[in-house]
Amino acid sequence: MIRYRSVVADSARWEGFPFRNGDIVISTPSKCGTTWTQMICALLVFQTPDFALPLAEISPWLDMLTTDRDDLVAALEAQPHRRFIKTHTPLDGLPFDDRATYICVGRDPRDAGFSWSNHLANLDMDALFTARRKAVGLADLDELLPEGPRTAPPETEIERFWHWVDNPAPVSESSASLAALVHHIRTFWPATAGAPNLVLLHYDDLQADLEGQMRHLARRLRIDVPEQRWPQLVPAARFGEMRSRADHLVPNRGDDLWRDNAEFFHRGTSGQWRALLRSDDLRRYHRRVAELGDPEVAGWLHRDPAAG
Repeated sequence: MIRYRSVVADSARWEGFPFRNGDIVISTPSKCGTTWTQMICALLVFQTPDFALPLAEISPWLDMLTTDRDDLVAALEAQPHRRFIKTHTPLDGLPFDDRATYICVGRDPRDAGFSWSNHLANLDMDALFTARRKAVGLADLDELLPEGPRTAPPETEIERFWHWVDNPAPVSESSASLAALVHHIRTFWPATAGAPNLVLLHYDDLQADLEGQMRHLARRLRIDVPEQRWPQLVPAARFGEMRSRADHLVPNRGDDLWRDNAEFFHRGTSGQWRALLRSDDLRRYHRRVAELGDPEVAGWLHRDPAAG
């Protein structure tokens, strides 16, 4: 397996993870509907929108370095229900277990990039490093950040977007880039040929037909949902309802990472980039996509072969 390691996460924390039958691994590129997919899985597993614990505790991010791994694994071991675990590690960095189903979601990278821009603006970096210090320490930061930690993101929304698009960091060292998003989807490409325990969804499909996609996912996970429950479950997965419950659904709720929990659910729309990128911006963006050399994945992500 490839090791994906950054200041925020380390895929080595998956080594030796004790899988059990029916486990669900939600492996998504950043800002491609991760929390949305966790919510959908929670609704399908529990068949109610009312959860006993915050979503981040029910479906923890195993790789993230703000929680002690042993404590997190122990909490997962104690869960009596079907487990669904979050990660931003691509499939080639995860242990592959036939008992588990691996779900990935792709999104138009232009929307993901602007969502990442807002994510950075809302993230309290001091809180992140405080939580990391408590969980795993900071002794490895000299290796990971030889130039020292960056405590503030680029100043403007468009600057943050271009930093994400042009980020030259190897995908094994940063998930915060266009290159990392394309690579992540490529690792799940066998799903398009019908790999039995791989599921690849598109953000636009979830938006266009949420109920249909939830029913599709239920079939893939072999979860039987009584017909009378769907009218209660589907609305709970819609963006507005999730935003209204931000304090209960936001990731890393206990670490106080967000300046505004509701702002984590900023827009959740497709096509927001159209109001933000001019024709010369799009030409620049297309050049960067072409440099990545994966027109097949790019065409699927953009839902427009010419866009890749």
